[in-house]
This record gives sequence, structure tokens and C-alpha cells, in this order.
Amino acid sequence: MSDNNYPRHVAIIMDGNGRWAKKRGLPRALGHRQGGEAVRRVVKAAENLGLECLTLYAFSSENWKREEEEISDLMGLMRRFIEANLKDMIERRVRLRIIGDYKAFAPDIVEKLEDALEQTKHGQRTLAVALNYGAQQEIAHAARLAAEEGSIDSETISRHLYTTDLPPLDLLIRTSGEVRLSNFLLWQSAYAEMLFLDVLWPDFGEDDLRQACEIFVTRERRYGGR
Repeated sequence: MSDNNYPRHVAIIMDGNGRWAKKRGLPRALGHRQGGEAVRRVVKAAENLGLECLTLYAFSSENWKREEEEISDLMGLMRRFIEANLKDMIERRVRLRIIGDYKAFAPDIVEKLEDALEQTKHGQRTLAVALNYGAQQEIAHAARLAAEEGSIDSETISRHLYTTDLPPLDLLIRTSGEVRLSNFLLWQSAYAEMLFLDVLWPDFGEDDLRQACEIFVTRERRYGGR
């Protein structure tokens, strides 16, 4: 997109897999699987729309509280997603970034993630995936590192955030109709525009992302000014 007002960095809280499955009388695992298909669609849509960075909230630090079977399903989905999409990401020159403590996952998942990070590091567009991520924990970690430098201010904290090498967040979207941030990119969202959509994540597609970006363009961003 050539419009200078178009977002460079869009983040999405992918919510509604379980409700999508429940509405259809299906297991939650199938909802997560369809959510994975939505991820594939939206990553390609982000490229078509010219976004520099797409950040997806895939697994929060609080998600460990879910039932063991559901966590196992999510881990399996993560393995399959990397295996099925790595080649395509390399060919499409998509750089994978992980934000969060992904090393808490099983060793084979960590190995797959690190291999994908290495193989995609020269990509021109960024897909940032939040894994075992919590914004409060991220800010606390950044503040500790800032304190070690002897200066706790917004500049030093920002420099130590997981997203320090990403474009500033322009637009944050949450699907499923819920209106909360759920400990996601709290610092980065300070002046981001926000959209809370009723569509469930497995039904989200390119048209939804395009419409969200078009709404963003119509908004006047004043960053606290008048």
C-alpha cells in the first residue's frame, strides 16, 4: 500500500477458537485447527496488504492453566504449523520473530522454532508470534535490565522490550467480541488504535484485515495532542 497513513504494524489477539467449535458441536481441538488455517490466510493477507509486521498472540503465559489435553493439542498444532509453513515463509521472504519465553516449551518445539528463526532471518516482512508471552512480565523484565544500566525511563525500558526491533504498533485487533487486552502488548499499545470485532478467529480472513486497516486510515492519531 502506498498510503502513508496505512498501518505498518498490526497485532491480533486471536480469540474465539473454542466458541467457534462449540457453536458447531465440535471438539475444541478442531476449533484450534481451524484457527491455524486462519493464521495461514492472514499471514498471506498481510503480505498482500503490504504490512511490514504482523504480530499474533498465539500462546500466553496464562494459557498453561488450561486443561492438559488442550495444551497438548496446541503444542501439536504448533509443531505441524512450523513443519507445514516454513518452506513457504522462506520462499515468501517472511522473517519469523518470537516474543516471549519460548524456551519453556518442549525441546523439539524449541529446536523447530530456532531452526525457523535461523532460516527466515533475512526475510523482508516480519511475522512476530507471541509464545509463552505476558506483557506485565515483559515490562518487569525490561525494567530490571534498565535498572542495571542505571536509568529507569521510557527510553531504556522500550529498548529492552521483546519488540524493540519491530516497527511501532499501529493497530491492535481482537476477535470474538471480547473487549480487553489480556496482558498483550500493554506498553506497545499506549497510542495504538484498537478494534474489537465480533468475528470468531477461525472465520477471520483477508477481507476482515483489509477492512480493519481501512478503518485505521480514517482515524486521526494525535498521540495525546489536540
